Amino acid sequence: TDFDSKKKRKVAEIYQALNSDPIDVAALRRMAISEGGLLTDEIRCKVWPKLLSVNTDDLPPLPAGKELREDNKDYQQVLLDVRRSLRRFPPGMPDDQREGLQEELIDIILHVLKRNPQLHYYQGYHDIVVTFLLVVGDRLATALVEKLSTHHLRDFMDPTMDNTKHILNYLMPIIDQVNPEVHDFMQSAEVGTIFALSWLITWFGHVLSDFRHVVRLYDFFLACHPLMPIYFAAVIVLHREQEVLDCECDMASVHHLLSQIPQDLPYETLISRAGDLFVQFPPSELAREAAQQQAERTAASTFKDFELASVQQRPDTVLRQRFRERLRGEERTKSILTKPRTNRFVKLAVMGLTVALGAAALAVVKSALEWAPKFELQIFP
Repeated sequence: TDFDSKKKRKVAEIYQALNSDPIDVAALRRMAISEGGLLTDEIRCKVWPKLLSVNTDDLPPLPAGKELREDNKDYQQVLLDVRRSLRRFPPGMPDDQREGLQEELIDIILHVLKRNPQLHYYQGYHDIVVTFLLVVGDRLATALVEKLSTHHLRDFMDPTMDNTKHILNYLMPIIDQVNPEVHDFMQSAEVGTIFALSWLITWFGHVLSDFRHVVRLYDFFLACHPLMPIYFAAVIVLHREQEVLDCECDMASVHHLLSQIPQDLPYETLISRAGDLFVQFPPSELAREAAQQQAERTAASTFKDFELASVQQRPDTVLRQRFRERLRGEERTKSILTKPRTNRFVKLAVMGLTVALGAAALAVVKSALEWAPKFELQIFP
């Protein structure tokens, strides 16, 4: 059939890229992004290390689990999370095999944390690690996860949630660019972005029940800029436009709707669309709006006027000042509500043009290489 011949051709192209000297990593990235991703776990074992520039020739041996566990502050939490992770293993896997893998999972996590004391464990991290363990086995998984934890996942592994929240703040500006109506509806419902937190920090591993879809997304994310999962989250929300707009416009209803992720998503279409959006609205363009979201949401902004009041000012000056600020705020809201919106149908037409992902793949690859883990340094002027 046509599909099989296409698949054979792709496999051949992947091996050609792997066997060229030097290895054609840009081609491998394109293969990981384009339709079907990397196709098989056997290929993933060869390509994932290349996408993360991990040298597979000298993988360090894994330390014995016992010494890792004895004095590790995260051990109890990791143990609890891993015990709860039953549904992340293939249905029908024999218990003893699964329990063996769960022990390996604990060791990999503790090993990476021990070698990188600057990283902090978070709940959901094990959902990412188990995906690697099931695809590439424990030794290679350890090396890949360590690299990933110091790069793509770095911001989730800070002592505070600040950087994770900052990444979530990109969600609404992306939605706003494509579909102002959905954006404004969500703003009115005051739903926030917490519904997408588990998607983001587990790369959707926690919320998708079909393992094939999870690894397909991992192919995509490993080949792309570290912010791609938030673009993918935006695309899922946009895909559900009608459901969202038909929902009661209140926080509980919209949050409930969005946090239940449909299992039958058209993954290839959404991956391709996320790539398009990334090219059209790169993070650098959205950074200011994301920062604005941050400023409006933080407790610090509400704390300031409280502080003013409690220092030495008379209450009436504070009230007058606050009233003036509110007027200014209303003016700003008016200007935001009346700001000209680009016609989204024009945008959707543009999207169709790049769906082949040639352009998207190249742009994404280029930006992936420029990314530094501490990204606020570059993005904010």
